[in-house]
Amino acid sequence: MAAVIIISQTAPLLRTDVNPAVWALVPDDTQHIQITPALAAQCGYSMESDPWGNTRIYTSLMGCYVDNKDDTTFTVGLTLRMYSQASSEMVSHDVSQTCSYSRWASREILCDRNYMERRPALHKNGQSDINTHTCFLSPQGSATPGIWKLTFHTPGSVVPMVLGEAEQNGYSARITSKRLVVRSPYSTSETYQYPDGVAKIPMEMFKVSVYYNAPHGLSVVDMAAACPTGGVLFNEDLISWYVPRSVTPLLDGAVKIIEVHMGINGQRLDKSQMTVHGYTLSQTEFHIIAEMRVGSPDGYYKSHALDYQYHITYTIEPMLEVLWKSVKTQEDTRYKILFPITTPAMPGLNQISNNAVPEDRVFDVHMWNFLYDVELVNITFSSGVFTVEECNAMGFAVQDHRFPNGTKSFSLKVPFDAAVVLKHNTGPLVTNYVLSAVFGFIIMPEYTPFAQPVEMQVSLQDVVLPTVTGVCDQGHFHITVKYGNQGASFDAFMTIAGPRQIIPEIAEAYKLQGNATHFSFSVPYDSPDTAFEFLNSDSVRARLDVLLWDSHNEWVLGDLHLACSFPLVTTQCHPNGTMSALAVKVDSTPNLVPSWLTLRDMSCKPVFSDDRFAYFYFGVDSCGTTRTFFDDRMLYENEIRPHYHNTGKAYSSPADPEYKQTISCYYKVDQSQTVAFGYKKSNQPAAEIGTGQLMVQMRIAKDVSYESFHAAEDYPVTKYLKEPVYFEVELMHSVDQHLELILMNCWATLEQDRTSLPSWDIIINGCADSDDSYVTILHPVKNHDRAAILSHAKRFSIKMFTFTQEQELLKHEIYVHCDALICDKSIRKEGACSRRCAHPTSTRKAGRRNSESAHQTQISSGPIRLNG
Repeated sequence: MAAVIIISQTAPLLRTDVNPAVWALVPDDTQHIQITPALAAQCGYSMESDPWGNTRIYTSLMGCYVDNKDDTTFTVGLTLRMYSQASSEMVSHDVSQTCSYSRWASREILCDRNYMERRPALHKNGQSDINTHTCFLSPQGSATPGIWKLTFHTPGSVVPMVLGEAEQNGYSARITSKRLVVRSPYSTSETYQYPDGVAKIPMEMFKVSVYYNAPHGLSVVDMAAACPTGGVLFNEDLISWYVPRSVTPLLDGAVKIIEVHMGINGQRLDKSQMTVHGYTLSQTEFHIIAEMRVGSPDGYYKSHALDYQYHITYTIEPMLEVLWKSVKTQEDTRYKILFPITTPAMPGLNQISNNAVPEDRVFDVHMWNFLYDVELVNITFSSGVFTVEECNAMGFAVQDHRFPNGTKSFSLKVPFDAAVVLKHNTGPLVTNYVLSAVFGFIIMPEYTPFAQPVEMQVSLQDVVLPTVTGVCDQGHFHITVKYGNQGASFDAFMTIAGPRQIIPEIAEAYKLQGNATHFSFSVPYDSPDTAFEFLNSDSVRARLDVLLWDSHNEWVLGDLHLACSFPLVTTQCHPNGTMSALAVKVDSTPNLVPSWLTLRDMSCKPVFSDDRFAYFYFGVDSCGTTRTFFDDRMLYENEIRPHYHNTGKAYSSPADPEYKQTISCYYKVDQSQTVAFGYKKSNQPAAEIGTGQLMVQMRIAKDVSYESFHAAEDYPVTKYLKEPVYFEVELMHSVDQHLELILMNCWATLEQDRTSLPSWDIIINGCADSDDSYVTILHPVKNHDRAAILSHAKRFSIKMFTFTQEQELLKHEIYVHCDALICDKSIRKEGACSRRCAHPTSTRKAGRRNSESAHQTQISSGPIRLNG
């Protein structure tokens, strides 16, 4: 009933984005006529091309330009012209197909993609088929001898047309030696949807009366064709095609099905082929049902972009051929349907993987499950849009990979240090690398775009922090800061010398200079940014504190506490009987105001003073100076002490130790020289080079995972009675793996004062209190991003309780306090630092908490509020 010509378009020169141009060769002539879509529907041609360049051309055996030999042998000749990317380049193929067909039924109906065709046999009074000569439709639609007119019948109208008029409207009618053939495209003015369908399957049909001249006179044949336009059901894996078991508008009375065949792409399949391909054919009272698996190799997938997202459809073209026999007349009717089916668009199951190996410092993005008709055209990074060629030129290694199953994948490799990779520090030692990219694709041949965003993150502990070192000479601290691998741009860290940030004015005064690897500056020992620790007879010990600070994240990136002794003469004995003395404010007297200092005679005040120095000049026989004789020597002695500015009383305060500086001069007869210096005070501090401060904090976790904690604004934290409360005590900022935090004692009070009563012990001498009915649980610390050194943190939980007195609640809030020790694991110690639990006694006394270690710290948390 139809000839099929299959073209496999594989030459790389050819375009796969357009169908080939088809030219038909008129039999017995050299004329070529281009088969346009309109002419194809009128003349019985149809064409199907898949996205991979394969084309099938179908021709009705009764089509125009087909060489018909007595309705048994049919030959069609075609010229196919295919164009390369440059429209001037063309490849031409001449193809022909000869078919034999002898299984004619009394009535034949063909439903192709673009037309309906009815082919009844011609006979009269039981005689043989009538005779008529063969004529072929010209491109201009010249009349075929024997047919006079056609009258189309639609619901509510009758439309007569002479043959030439019908051909101008896209219809075709002809008479062969044995057949009358009428062909109509779909959706013409004279076709219509059959009311309510047939067995609820929508059908399009046409009804026509054909008037033709026969040897015995004018004859009229009434005929109709009806073709399904729906009846397909889909699920995720199966296509079910429903066709009416009996198309009542085409049949006279009751019929019996003689044959039912299924095919694919116009080719009939036998039962074994259907089994191999996974097709089934079944019947119900009203329907014939063909079922096909989605993804069968006889069909193909096609890419689409819906709402800028990737989707796919699956297309397959089944064929159904049914032979009915009329119970009344015993005439048979052959019904053949070619019915392309395309599934609804389904989201593409694309997958993305990040195969980055941190040691290689390269992002390796792999995206797969795309069809061959998808092309990657560009990638959008944070810094702009780049074509694939530009990405490869920048060293990003963009590739596509094709697989035998008809899919392809795309890969992208980008080094961590590429400019398109965003970097920020999530911790002083950790860098977070982020690759944000949007892959821009197009689908061929439609050139429809869609995009696929990708974001990859990798965190590495790869930061080398800056280091700060220093030396001293006779009058200056010389400081050098060497950049780490973040350079000078570690979130714009600042340098603090003493209490002040080094702003440009201070940097100029300290002669700051640097290059790409480091910077250095010099600070005079008596600068306002230094601190005096203590005095010797001929020197002062000064300290400079340098801090490298990331103000955005509040991180300490490095620090230095450099203390040096500098020459300083504080007492001079002059030959003219006068003395001069210099008093210095030191760390141990932070509240001292040098202008308040006087000699023993409080009326003898400094001749000069500022916020750090007081200078005295006086005669040896004044200001309360005493004199003592030793053989040939005389000793003059006085004291410098603070007094209240107005009252004249001696200054003393619990906040500051007593300040007293004794000054002495020995004189020989006829000779004077400085012989002694004295300075006396309590709690005089001393600093060691390179020491730092240790910080311990206690927090309440939101749950047992210890992944998130209550912030300051969450307090008071509300808990129900007996609800677990999870605590974590952690040594902050230290990277020294030799240190270990030990919890000595923990207890709860009603007041914020840690020494208040009543109190309740939670941990005693490092152990959970076994006598407590609200059992304290010590939780192990596991690896996580915050506590890189496990020994720096301890965790425990208690059940929420409150204090009672004579069965009444004393208060709805409690505070939890702990004593913690910082121990050196590398040194064997006894007691708490041995990390052995010293079993507590059962006696409950808040006073048993001790603070014997020199490295003990105290922390508290709360309030924790009891809910209802």
